[in-house]
Amino acid sequence: MNYKVGIVSLGCAKNQVDSEMLLYSLKQSGMEIVSDPADADAVVVNTCGFIESAKQESIDEIIELGKLKREGTIKAIIVTGCLAERYKNEITKQLYEVDAAIGIGSNHSIAQVVLSALDGKKTESFPDKELLPLEGGRVLSTPPYTAYLKIAEGCDNCCTYCAIPLIRGHFRSRRPEAVIEEAKTLVKNGVVELNVIAQDTTRYGEDLFGKPYLAELLTELCKIDGLRWIRVLYCYPDRITDELIDVIAQQEKIVKYIDIPLQHCNGEILKNMNRRGNRESLSALINRIKSKIPDIVLRTTFITGFPGETEEQFEELCEFAADNRFLRLGCFPYSPEEDTKAALMDNQIEDDVKQKRADIIMEHQQGVMADYCQSLIGKEIEVLVEGFDRIAECYFGRTYADAPEVDGCVFFTTDGKKPKSGEFIKVKITDCLGCDPVGEMC
Repeated sequence: MNYKVGIVSLGCAKNQVDSEMLLYSLKQSGMEIVSDPADADAVVVNTCGFIESAKQESIDEIIELGKLKREGTIKAIIVTGCLAERYKNEITKQLYEVDAAIGIGSNHSIAQVVLSALDGKKTESFPDKELLPLEGGRVLSTPPYTAYLKIAEGCDNCCTYCAIPLIRGHFRSRRPEAVIEEAKTLVKNGVVELNVIAQDTTRYGEDLFGKPYLAELLTELCKIDGLRWIRVLYCYPDRITDELIDVIAQQEKIVKYIDIPLQHCNGEILKNMNRRGNRESLSALINRIKSKIPDIVLRTTFITGFPGETEEQFEELCEFAADNRFLRLGCFPYSPEEDTKAALMDNQIEDDVKQKRADIIMEHQQGVMADYCQSLIGKEIEVLVEGFDRIAECYFGRTYADAPEVDGCVFFTTDGKKPKSGEFIKVKITDCLGCDPVGEMC
């Protein structure tokens, strides 16, 4: 029988790549992939288990699919990903809708798990998490002109607030030749933008070569004909070397955009997070980057309300944000996660205080982004076309300053021209819509 299978991918871009590999395995087994879970015989839910809100989203999705199952619309629900890896056998005990719960180390056998579930057999399989496949084919879930390139799996940073090392295992890099070969295949199939990801991209290669190898890998990626943009995400501040900064500055294909999740700037808070640095050292890093790459766009994330954070330490974070005016910034209230050291710390902060502090940071950030948008008025900028907005009746796309899915868009008219998705064009900015630039195709 030709079964139809859908997949629901939750969480980060790294999880999305896993989902694309799952899709490939299912397709290779002869199953038909459908985009709407309601049209499927079986649905695979690739869950996130990073923070409480992400866990709840995964649970809510499973419950909603359970309604379709009770109605007879779908026949089986299979759960994998971080939530399954973290809670293992509890998944099927707590969520009776689930027919199979497997850890990430079983992703390579997803087709057999689906067939067993459709045959009425319950499956619970949790082998070594480091058996998660790092190589293999993918069915892209992104638009055909852009893709994520995962260069490593796992994490050894062991930040006290984070459960990822427990869920995903030790940091392990892919071989450079395998990464390059996958990148070439993606570009051959129409990808013009690669977004380089890992739990910590700047650690790439340490386990293989005894030293960071990201700069060398990026240099090799730049040699691929047809590739236009390379974007580097999830950089750890301690491992941003002068060599890496120089490569980003000198290579035209690497967009001048670095994602550096700093989390905080106060030395004591960072130490309690098991991170290094302080306001002075982080400011020095930022200044060093900006001096070598004047047009750099820096993205970062902050955590407010970490256990013991005083008003003075929060004020220091506010001043740090104001001083550096990050063009891209997300701020989140601290979420205590079970099995992490931070969750057991004294001086936990009330939820409303944590949220209020995050809101203050983000309110300031809106002003920074609005100022940046205003500064673009009158300029011609390069835009990667993404599509046509039928409601706004105009086209939209992204600049080098906009990472897919997390940043904004540029909206533009074309005076009758019909640019294609994945095409690079010039747009003259004439106005702003909130924090998004608006313009006309040149």
